[in-house]
Amino acid sequence: MKRLFLAAASLSFGLVAGAPAFAATAPQSGVYAIEPTHTQVVFSVLHFGFTTYTGLFSNVSGTLHLNAATPAESSLKVTIPVSSVQTTSDVLTGELKADDWFDAAKYPDATFVSTSVRQTDPHDAIVTGTLTIRGISKPETLAVHFIGAGVNPMDKAFTVGFEATGTIKRSDFGVSKYVPYVSDAVELHIAGAFEKQG
Repeated sequence: MKRLFLAAASLSFGLVAGAPAFAATAPQSGVYAIEPTHTQVVFSVLHFGFTTYTGLFSNVSGTLHLNAATPAESSLKVTIPVSSVQTTSDVLTGELKADDWFDAAKYPDATFVSTSVRQTDPHDAIVTGTLTIRGISKPETLAVHFIGAGVNPMDKAFTVGFEATGTIKRSDFGVSKYVPYVSDAVELHIAGAFEKQG
């Protein structure tokens, strides 16, 4: 009985300590498609100087051409359906889709297309690209961190995962309602999962 208790305690400690659910491996070069159910684009703004308000976009699609040996030769193209926007307020979610915000009916997608990748250390890179919102295109930069790679135990697809952060000015893209009461600066935090094709 004591041995059983000790074994259970050891297993519980391993789970709490964050023991990996599967063996991570090195990323593989190839063409990857975004896995949309585990990819999120989270945005945050300062609301009237009182609170940081957060929402997200989902159902993201796109393609990553990953060169694991020479990351600078990698490229990324992402499409974000504007109508996927979600907040904790149904009223605000509806307003954000309207023509004085994102105008989802006229501009259904936001896109990001990389123009350069500069590796800064083995797990980090600066990705510069063209962000298009409401038909307006601007150069933007994201700090990208490699999380891990391996075979997804659920669908058996070889998967690579990244997180990216950046800051944009929403007024640059014609989304200026309530500036400066709701901050012009928008913080982005992106979780990206990509599944290898072929």
